[in-house]
Amino acid sequence: MSNLENLCCPLDQSVLQRQERTLVCAHGHSFDIAKTGYINLLPVQKKHSKDPGDSKEMVASRRAFLSNGYYDPVIEAIIASLPDSLASANRLDVLDAGCGEGHYLRQLTEHLSAAREVSAVGLDISKWAITDASKRSKSIDWIVGSNAHVPVASGRFDWLICAFGFPVIEEFHRVLNDAGYLLLIESGADHLIELRKILYPEIKPYRATFLEGIEGFELVLEKNHQFKFSLSTPEDIGQLLSMTPHIHKAPYEGRRAAQALQQIDLTADVKLRWYQKQGKTYAE
Repeated sequence: MSNLENLCCPLDQSVLQRQERTLVCAHGHSFDIAKTGYINLLPVQKKHSKDPGDSKEMVASRRAFLSNGYYDPVIEAIIASLPDSLASANRLDVLDAGCGEGHYLRQLTEHLSAAREVSAVGLDISKWAITDASKRSKSIDWIVGSNAHVPVASGRFDWLICAFGFPVIEEFHRVLNDAGYLLLIESGADHLIELRKILYPEIKPYRATFLEGIEGFELVLEKNHQFKFSLSTPEDIGQLLSMTPHIHKAPYEGRRAAQALQQIDLTADVKLRWYQKQGKTYAE
């Protein structure tokens, strides 16, 4: 079972103390630890919908798809680009903000733990994603919560990963220590371009995020990583569709054409950007 240490109450930001299978703050707010070991720190008043984040079906599709290794080159690219200070550290405290069902964090933790002590936390707004993740790794702290209000103490992490998620820079700055690293992973211009040409009548021009930089962070490495992979069954194609926003954004005709495919060769185009925290530009 994970430790679920150094967490903060999402209602008043005070420290949470563990009492058997409950976390309690000094003001009496309590949060039960689920049977699979995760904690839900997303209060009703901070939800923007009844069931935010990925649905149970989307989580199942992502788990099935990623378990086949199609996106494992992304993990290899992360490890290959790891800054020297992280690669040589004897201990790492890592947060995956928007971890989904935990595939990337599990793989990275397993690799990094071979040479150092790793304390890993996975945070996602979807209770279905965190429930799934907590069934597959008991060595990682899994938390239902929001990137907008990360329920941990300031300065806790050496490294924060936000992969294909929704970055909240001020919060990321707060929870990183003074020399901490932020890794943003986003889709590049040609990501799944073959599928997108089937889904959409017109491909919109690509525009990278954070072109003007990020306040409080210095960009230390930017890397585009492309690789090819093939899906040879309608089931795999359907799983990829279900785990992406395209299943909701694409027009009906495009989705229908994609769902009729028997196989497809695809390009993965991923942008990795490593930033290091600089100064205390935000109120902490």
